[in-house]
Amino acid sequence: MKILLCGYYGFANTGDEAICLAITQELKRLGHEVTVLSAKPEETSSLYGVKAVKRMHPLETPLAILQADTLLQGGGGLLQDKTSSRTLTYYLAILGLAKLLGKRVAVFNQSIGPLSENGRSRVASSLRGVTSIVRDTGSYALLEQLGVNVQLGGDPALLLETPKNISLNPDQVLIAPREGQTAATDCLVELAKRLIAKGKQIVVLGFQPGWDDDELKAFEGLPSTTIENTANPARALELISSSGAVVGVRLHAVILAAAAKVPFYGVAYDPKVQGFCRDASALEVPIPFDVGVLEQAILEKRQPNWVAVEAMKTRARESFKWALGNA
Repeated sequence: MKILLCGYYGFANTGDEAICLAITQELKRLGHEVTVLSAKPEETSSLYGVKAVKRMHPLETPLAILQADTLLQGGGGLLQDKTSSRTLTYYLAILGLAKLLGKRVAVFNQSIGPLSENGRSRVASSLRGVTSIVRDTGSYALLEQLGVNVQLGGDPALLLETPKNISLNPDQVLIAPREGQTAATDCLVELAKRLIAKGKQIVVLGFQPGWDDDELKAFEGLPSTTIENTANPARALELISSSGAVVGVRLHAVILAAAAKVPFYGVAYDPKVQGFCRDASALEVPIPFDVGVLEQAILEKRQPNWVAVEAMKTRARESFKWALGNA
């Protein structure tokens, strides 16, 4: 089957690239031919061994839809209008064109929202009759409320395998801040200082070079601290897998930790972080947060519900069959 994958790909965002890596790996394992809509198609093609085309090209994009059998839109938080109504317009337009051309269409392991009232109406209308799979129970409840037939899946990045020959350092705590979340960063710097005083080593990981840079600078000069900035999901997974705990403002810091079975704690700048952590029964804190609460949880090695995490992984794998009609 020829499958066109549409998401926030080619923007050097480690979380979205982890999703792309996981989806393309699984689709190829299942024997399908994959094309990805990307902001940087040559880079995407080289990284994942698939065909890629410009995501907004006036000729290439419609042609890619026409040539595909199925459009998978996701994963990630695509159907939202919090950042801009243009984002929602783009993804709904891609869905609409694929439907118009008679293609099988699936909303694939997305988080839905936040949505304005107008956005809710547009999503409800566009998703009627579309196979819709979401990655968290909050999005499931929202689509049910909008009258959309929906299934609960899981984030595809959960299917990424831990690199072999990783040396685990139980005293290493990885912190993943996020651009623009200065109140969270202030708390995380204080957390790092407290953990260092307790003998921990800190790795501060940026998930989007050019975006998270200012947040990373806040940790400069701290002892026992390493700072790295990468858009490579394999490198991020390597660093996370070698850690004893992960604290993430970035959603895919905690998702990759779940994939690697490393205890994780979310800083909920957005409902999608809160949603994932609650589905996994993992500690999530608001912004700003009580540093002492998070410090104690890390020192006590508080665990998520690993049975719930395994259930998410199972749903993520099974969702490929749901989306493709068992093809």
